[in-house]
Amino acid sequence: MSILLNKYLLTTAAFIVWLVFFDSNNLLIRNRLQNKLDGLNQEKQFYLNEIKKDSALNQGLINDSSAIEKFAREKYLMKKDNEDLYLVIDTTEDQHP
Repeated sequence: MSILLNKYLLTTAAFIVWLVFFDSNNLLIRNRLQNKLDGLNQEKQFYLNEIKKDSALNQGLINDSSAIEKFAREKYLMKKDNEDLYLVIDTTEDQHP
């Protein structure tokens, strides 16, 4: 019984409860912020990878004129004057979840 009434133990327990639940930087807020930071780091890594892919594509387009034509035909559906363009759209993926 004297251990439960020990002033040092009670002070330490109250301090821990204060830090865990009531402090402005409590564990719940810190956990939420850590999750947000992890998400932002993943997003940063995604955009860095996209920048690398786009830089490689850009270098390829600068160095090769036939790549420019291929890119314009595939990405922007451009065609030559004496050509007809037919689009084939695959919708089977949408039908099967």
